[in-house]
Amino acid sequence: MHSDDHLTEFGMVVSHCDYKRILIIACGALAREILTLIELNNWKHMALTCLPAKYHLYPEKITSAVEDAVLKYSNDYDEIFIAYADCGTGGLLANKCKDLGVKMIAGPHCYSFFEGNNKFSNLSENEITAFYLTDFLVKQFDSFVWKPMGLDKHPELLDMYFGNYTKLVYQAQINDPKLDAKAIEISERMGLPLERRYTGYGDLETALFKI
Repeated sequence: MHSDDHLTEFGMVVSHCDYKRILIIACGALAREILTLIELNNWKHMALTCLPAKYHLYPEKITSAVEDAVLKYSNDYDEIFIAYADCGTGGLLANKCKDLGVKMIAGPHCYSFFEGNNKFSNLSENEITAFYLTDFLVKQFDSFVWKPMGLDKHPELLDMYFGNYTKLVYQAQINDPKLDAKAIEISERMGLPLERRYTGYGDLETALFKI
């Protein structure tokens, strides 16, 4: 983070500059990646605020939460960008963004835009039985997958949940041996072979460049 930036109590990075001020409203699961891109590219005109990553467990909450955030901050910025894909909203988020006059990332979910939407579309036809992980989900696997499914208390449910999956695909945004080791541990726990793909930031970076 640059010396002329500061982090508010709400998790927002505020950058002081003379450029058009842009606010990114993002899923909390993308916070680290977006902060990294802001720093690497010296995007001092961009600010970030995140909604709870746990909304992915309750996608019906995403659209209204995004709307509330847009309305809250619309008078403070020249432009607002939504760093969510559809994320299980069934098109509701895209329609709401259109109504609000804000842009969002194209794609069904982050697994798609990290891989690259076009590439993912081609791959996914042959990967219907793949379970996907990103860096965030590798780090938070217990909190976002294992415990919510009750597998910490009832491991016998594993086959019921994952019996139809044939592999685990780890889309790595960075090269980190600790995350690789964690992904291996997850694959062993799930009883699925692991395929690791280095994707970088994919269409997320491309979308932010185009703002």
